[in-house]
Amino acid sequence: MRATVMYGAGDVRVEDRPDPKPVHPTDAVVRTLAACVCGSDLWPYASMPATDTGRPMGHEFLGVVEETGAEVRGLGPGDLVVAPFTYSDNTCDYCAKGLHISCRHGGRYGLDGVDGGQGEAVRVPYADGTLVKLPVAADSALLPSLLALSDVMTTGHHGAVTARVGRGDTVLVVGDGAVGLCAVLAAARLGAERIVLAGRHEARTALGRDFGATDVVAERGEEGIARVRELTGGVDKVIEAVGTRAALDTALGAVLDGGTVSRLGVPQYEQGPIGPAVFMRNLTLTGGASPARAYIEELLPDVLDGTIAPGRVFDRTFPLDEAPAAYRAMADRRVLKALIRP
Repeated sequence: MRATVMYGAGDVRVEDRPDPKPVHPTDAVVRTLAACVCGSDLWPYASMPATDTGRPMGHEFLGVVEETGAEVRGLGPGDLVVAPFTYSDNTCDYCAKGLHISCRHGGRYGLDGVDGGQGEAVRVPYADGTLVKLPVAADSALLPSLLALSDVMTTGHHGAVTARVGRGDTVLVVGDGAVGLCAVLAAARLGAERIVLAGRHEARTALGRDFGATDVVAERGEEGIARVRELTGGVDKVIEAVGTRAALDTALGAVLDGGTVSRLGVPQYEQGPIGPAVFMRNLTLTGGASPARAYIEELLPDVLDGTIAPGRVFDRTFPLDEAPAAYRAMADRRVLKALIRP
């Protein structure tokens, strides 16, 4: 099969790899129909040390079940499925609490002999616990929005849930990437009355307004914090969807004492302001990696009936063999989120 492999910063290749087969009786092989490049893929694209072996890339995909192991009971060949961005057994104590990201038997695609999602097929461990069957045809126009449930929409929803967004709230979303835009969509879905989007790319913030943002703040740093406070008087709920220290500082500067900051962006810093100044403000710092599997079935009906259309974040489609160009386009900010069709 053809699959995307990263060999170091800026070095993404599409190459032939062995066709996946079930290794364990709980595995399934999924023939990929759609995958994508994640914003988190751009961090190793910018900084990964060179390697001779390479790393299979991609953790967001949907496709058709091609083969199952002997112990897979809930799925069969021909089923259309979406895969959350990590695999999990959906039975351990963490999964029972809705924290599938911490599954005791789970893991990540592209590591430990598991295929990446940016390829023609993927071996999925714990298929019954991981994959969610989709009640649409393989040529459905909803596929981009269904693919968004694998990560970007469920991650945005995780930010809104952990920030405790509810009806009538005023919310700040920091970052106009795909996760930030889906956080806007999620906050609107949960009833937020005012949503301020901090971003400066006009095409993206325009989509953010379509998703429910009522205000856009293009300024950054102290100027941006001042503008948010001027518009709102300060916010109780902030979703930080970038992962830089500057974005965290913006979130902490804009939030009111006693408020909540949910972090969604993978942190690109090791230390942050958690000393006496923050302590005295009684802030709640929450968020983290989304347990996507816990949210897919909750959000799926709204995608199926058109209430939400997170697939709009995919603004360009690339064939698999052009995956390196998809990475370049996203890294150069010429594309918001690249969809890949094998």
